[in-house]
Amino acid sequence: MAEKKDYYEVLGVSKTATAEEIKKAYRTLARKYHPDLNKDNPAAADKFKEVSEAYSVLSDETKRSQYDQFGHAAFENGGAGGPGGFGGFGGQGGFGGFEAGGMEDIFDMFFGGQGRRGGARQGGPQRGSDLRYDLDIAFEEAAFGVEKEISIYRDEQCERCHGSGAEPGSKVETCPECHGTGEVRFVQNTMFGQMQSVRPCSRCHGEGKIISSPCHDCHGKGTQKKSKKLKVKIPAGVDNGSRLRVAGEGAAGTKGGAPGDLYVYLNVRAHKFFERSGVDVYCEVPINIVQASLGAEIEIPTLDGKVVMKVPAGTQPSTVLRLKGKGIPSLRSGTRGDQLVRVKVVVPRKLSEKQKQALQQFADICKDNINPEEKGFLNKIKGLFK
Repeated sequence: MAEKKDYYEVLGVSKTATAEEIKKAYRTLARKYHPDLNKDNPAAADKFKEVSEAYSVLSDETKRSQYDQFGHAAFENGGAGGPGGFGGFGGQGGFGGFEAGGMEDIFDMFFGGQGRRGGARQGGPQRGSDLRYDLDIAFEEAAFGVEKEISIYRDEQCERCHGSGAEPGSKVETCPECHGTGEVRFVQNTMFGQMQSVRPCSRCHGEGKIISSPCHDCHGKGTQKKSKKLKVKIPAGVDNGSRLRVAGEGAAGTKGGAPGDLYVYLNVRAHKFFERSGVDVYCEVPINIVQASLGAEIEIPTLDGKVVMKVPAGTQPSTVLRLKGKGIPSLRSGTRGDQLVRVKVVVPRKLSEKQKQALQQFADICKDNINPEEKGFLNKIKGLFK
């Protein structure tokens, strides 16, 4: 099976695209590849399904969040919330893989939106955009959690007009053309016959109201760009690439719409001494041949400070010793992992005459006491020359 393309790539948008940009890109491509308009091009149907599948995920806030975090794996085997059932036209879930609301988009494209029933008009409340913030934190901050103050630049509700877009004291009139609905209806001839179409009112631009005197501060938009400082609490145990959602701290909505959310993406800086694997941390500690042979107690750095670790006698190079509970706390349970210490036996490069004599005496003593590993190796060598 061919590997699926990135959904953002399919729609030709960036990963920070707004919901409106995604919808616009989808409509353009759906018009281009719709099977009814490409009856002589069989490949268009496959392309149309691909575009529809990408849109069904990226247009849904929950699915998009899952996709951003896990990619296509979030929806494998028809996983929760996944597209799962894109198999062909007329299948379960709607026309060509469209889910609920997908047919509205088709009607909007070809018939001006007459397929809608009870939907919010264009000029109604609009939810604010979600925002992204990339934050660098230290290794220890990721391990134990931290509170960070960040500064974001976003749309906020205009303080002068309180989001109405009208200058305080001015009169806001109901549009006489659409009578406040924001829509006008008319009959249109299509390939399916004569159908009633709905379009945004050209006089009020779908708002349903006419503002005679726009707000001086926001110029009728209802929002203004402002910088705001926020405190973000980072829980213990986060890892590089973790994403935190701060509800309601995205861009302000318009016409009474709810604000978007802020997503904080974490970049954990590498540590000079520790490496991380899940909830465990790894480090390498040098010891000399005397400590390795006779055993010793040595000081070891941990995330909690220095502790004394016992090195057993006869410790071999690259032996891994475990310090229980000195790793990273689990995000789910809070239980800490372990610290795994890899022992590096260091052979001295320069020896004094006294040290050389001592080692030579040790070598003379060991001549008749070959260790089992060395003896086995010598036997193998002798076997090669028989």
